[in-house]
Amino acid sequence: MTEHPAQNEPNASDHQVDHRRGSSSTLSRLTARLESSALAEAPRELLREALSATATESSGTPAAPHPDQRVFLDSISVNGFRGIGRKARLPLTAKPGVTLVVGRNGSGKSSFAEGAETALTGRTARLDKQRGEVWRRHWRNLHDGADPKVEVRLAIAGDPRLSTLTCTWPGDDVTAPEVEFRRPGHGRRPFVGVGWERALNDYSPFLSYADLDKVLNGRPSEQYDSVAAILGLRELTDADERLQGIEKALDSALKQAEAERPVLAEALSVLDDPRAVRALAVVGKAGDPDFVELDALVTSLPDADEGRLRELRTTAALAGPDLGVVGAAVDRLREAVAVLDDVRASGAEDAHQRAELLAKALEHSRRYEGEDTCPVCGSDRALDEAWAERAAEQVATLRREAATAREARTGLRDAVDAVRYLVTPVPAWLPAPLVDPWEEWQACRAIDDAERLAARAETAALVLADACAALREEALRELEKLDEEWRSCVTRLAGWLDRARPAYAGRPRLCQVRAARKWLKEARAELREERLRPFEDHSQRIWEELRQQSYVDLRSVRLTGSEKATVRKLVMDVSVDGTEAAALGVMSQGELHSLALSLFLPRAAAPDSPFGFVVIDDPVQSMDPAKVHGLAKVLHDLGETRQVVVFTHDTRLQRAFTNQELPVTVLEVERAGRSVVSVNRVTDPVGQALADARALIRTRNLPPVAMTHVLPSLCRAVLERAFSEAAWLRLHRAGVAEHEAEKAVAGAVTLMDIAALGLFGDPTKRASDVYCELRRRCGSKAVDVVRQCQEGAHPSGTSMPDPQRFVDDVKAVALTVRKPEEGP
Repeated sequence: MTEHPAQNEPNASDHQVDHRRGSSSTLSRLTARLESSALAEAPRELLREALSATATESSGTPAAPHPDQRVFLDSISVNGFRGIGRKARLPLTAKPGVTLVVGRNGSGKSSFAEGAETALTGRTARLDKQRGEVWRRHWRNLHDGADPKVEVRLAIAGDPRLSTLTCTWPGDDVTAPEVEFRRPGHGRRPFVGVGWERALNDYSPFLSYADLDKVLNGRPSEQYDSVAAILGLRELTDADERLQGIEKALDSALKQAEAERPVLAEALSVLDDPRAVRALAVVGKAGDPDFVELDALVTSLPDADEGRLRELRTTAALAGPDLGVVGAAVDRLREAVAVLDDVRASGAEDAHQRAELLAKALEHSRRYEGEDTCPVCGSDRALDEAWAERAAEQVATLRREAATAREARTGLRDAVDAVRYLVTPVPAWLPAPLVDPWEEWQACRAIDDAERLAARAETAALVLADACAALREEALRELEKLDEEWRSCVTRLAGWLDRARPAYAGRPRLCQVRAARKWLKEARAELREERLRPFEDHSQRIWEELRQQSYVDLRSVRLTGSEKATVRKLVMDVSVDGTEAAALGVMSQGELHSLALSLFLPRAAAPDSPFGFVVIDDPVQSMDPAKVHGLAKVLHDLGETRQVVVFTHDTRLQRAFTNQELPVTVLEVERAGRSVVSVNRVTDPVGQALADARALIRTRNLPPVAMTHVLPSLCRAVLERAFSEAAWLRLHRAGVAEHEAEKAVAGAVTLMDIAALGLFGDPTKRASDVYCELRRRCGSKAVDVVRQCQEGAHPSGTSMPDPQRFVDDVKAVALTVRKPEEGP
């Protein structure tokens, strides 16, 4: 079949849904609308806060692929998974265009689609539909001993090198794969943490026959969500959820406080107490309660016998000495007394004076070495050197004993201070039974004798603590007896006050939140309808191509309900020969299939989608020949801005492309014994041009001009297509916008311009630069080959002594330059 290179239209909006790009655009438009609205300032400020929080949260999410860094498929490699045994690779061209992957049923082609879908999403549509034990147990290929593995190579715009997704299964559960993402310059990391989940959910680039069935036969809410997700209003929904959370909290608190009022009123009504009567008048009154009066009732003392109750409460709050702490302090004091007694008994008390006396005598003997008599007693015994050594040793010993005495005295003082510190002053008011015990305890502070202090403090603390405990228990019993019923009720009243006060205070804010949500709901509905119209138009254009001879018109596509409504659905209005009808009731299976495609493909073509590819598995089922031709045209249109990979065993789709002369690349999957799967390119732009050149060589009895002029022109087309393919890939890797890339490729007219664009990304490079790069990459003969192709357009043509060798050389150059070298 004939294949032509896919061309992007300069204005891709004719085939895409014209959504506003990015959440910042959505939020900025809504903010502008908010500031020009008549909404009151308070609800307006609430909306500002909600929208700002949403924008902050979105900016903090992991780096998901951006629409300006669109992702394309470079290849899919599979081994040990489903119908593929040893490793098989499906090579793809990472640029817009349509690729048909064909093969008979059981050839293994769907295993590539399911492998890629599993690597990117962790699931497959087949798994969702067939959850039986057979599928779960027999997903591994039995003809390969290696562990199942799927590897997807991705080309991300702006990145000169390819990224890789590697999917493996540590166990037998097909639903629990481990996927690693490797992007050059960014290292390796689990794919689950990269941040692509939301984009894959909103703009799923995978469509199987099971998915088509789900589009129409799934739950209405799923149909709604699949379309609503791409309208770019998720940020508005997130902001509304924030406001809804505030509203729910405020409303719930207010409702709870209101619900408790009758129960509390009933409890107050059964008490014969003037305080309960006053509280009942406030609680039972309609409207917001008087919290000031209720606070006074809760915090004030009872009216009857107020002085007595005050005394009881004061008595109940009295705390006497802590016997554990006092006991420890007294034990420490007694121990200090014992230590000091031991020191005194050992003579350490006199050690200091003796040490000083000896030290002075020693100093004197050293000052007056010639004296023969003792300066103290006058004896004739000289203070010689031996005496001096003994005296020095004795001085050191005496000083150590003196230090021990000082430490004992210091310890005793500290222990006395510790006991005195525990003796608390007499309170301003005391019950009569506690006056004497507390004064006895207070008197301990004036005792100087340590032993007397220890004994007195221990006894006084014990007496006072016992008296306090007895009076405290008696006071608590009397308080409980006097005030039990009111206490029980006032505790409930106080608890209700703690909940009710903020609940009623939040009533104005609740009104503001509801006003903000009402405004946001209306603004979101307007934006939704505004953005749904292009989606609807795109679906209708696709339906017009697919309907062919159908009498069913697709009138409109509507969303009813809201994102969080319990009843929300996608409504498709159709008519049959002008009569309105329900789509699911009047359409044939083929028509329903086509309608499902009409709804799915606009999602895949949404400009906000970061995925430049869409994988469609088996879309031709139930379609008549006319609709298959329409499908080829639809896929061709989509392929002008997207990389479309279609897996099919139905030969009609391939013929539909051929009959309409639509450009397409065809890869054939074949399965040999033991699940050995191979992929062969049926044709490609470069291969087709080479085939045409070889066909010319094989043709007999041609005039000489065929070799000198026609053959060089055919080979020139081979090189132009190879350089054009390299140019598109190079511009994509450099991050050039698609329409700019297409404009650059279309603007390169001469072979040198196209070669410069493919080799350098710059069509203004001189011919000498092109030839130098060709020599580096392809050898010196490459320049001669290019020049011969150019000379074929001249009147004199070019010499062609060996046409077969010439075509082989052209092929070698084309295969080398058709893909640019990856960056370092």
